[in-house]
Amino acid sequence: MTGRLAGQSALVTGAGRGFGRSIALRLAADGAAVTLVARSRDQLEGVADEIRAAGGRAIAAPADVTDPAQVKAACDAARAAHGAPSILVSNAGVPWPFGPVWETDIDRWWQAEAVHIRAPYLFMHELMPDMIAARRGRVICISAIATKLTLPFLSAYSVGKAALNKLVEMAAEEARPHNVQVFAVEPGFVITQLAEDTYHDPDARKWMPHMLSYLDEGRGRENGDADLHRTAKRCAVLAAGDYDILTGRYMELPDPIDEWKRMAEEDAAEKETAR
Repeated sequence: MTGRLAGQSALVTGAGRGFGRSIALRLAADGAAVTLVARSRDQLEGVADEIRAAGGRAIAAPADVTDPAQVKAACDAARAAHGAPSILVSNAGVPWPFGPVWETDIDRWWQAEAVHIRAPYLFMHELMPDMIAARRGRVICISAIATKLTLPFLSAYSVGKAALNKLVEMAAEEARPHNVQVFAVEPGFVITQLAEDTYHDPDARKWMPHMLSYLDEGRGRENGDADLHRTAKRCAVLAAGDYDILTGRYMELPDPIDEWKRMAEEDAAEKETAR
């Protein structure tokens, strides 16, 4: 398949459904060979079949994204099938546990943090050395609006995504001399399967009835697919290098990204002139 990403290898976590599925389909449509990572082999194979049916290339690499050995195995599978990934999309996430900090289950709270921050760190740790050696790579982490809001009883999710934003900022600055870019993308409020899981969770119903009312309104919206496609499109243009100058940014969709790019380019030009 030809396209802007032809010849590139991409790895997407949480790729069996929701944002991950939409992003994987878009990257493949733009020519990337995609490695799909999540726990469910059945879901991954379904997405891989969709990509292949459209003329793209994809493999399923089931893994626990918090386990270093399984992360390495998934990355090795990507390398063997498509070459070292030059695109990483870290999308895996969980909404739970719900409740006051002092009442949530300790192990479950830290399990959520492992998905939100350990997993992207593990994939960066495994794949960024290849990107740095090649002097080409783009890492895109899916963040959340919860990092900007105070949402009581959603501490694990909010804290994990906030930490992810800082990881993106640090990794972007460290990788800047090596021509590797790192971004955080916040898709906005979109009804995905993760949101549906929240809607039906007994603890969420107990502690967050206000949010469930909002979810109820969102479930009736007709543009859910459009929201998913918007996020996938943003990931695709970042992966293609259109906005490399904005590395390290947290991007909340919709946003004035072209204006940010123009301002960043002007700032860079002024600094170059002042030298």
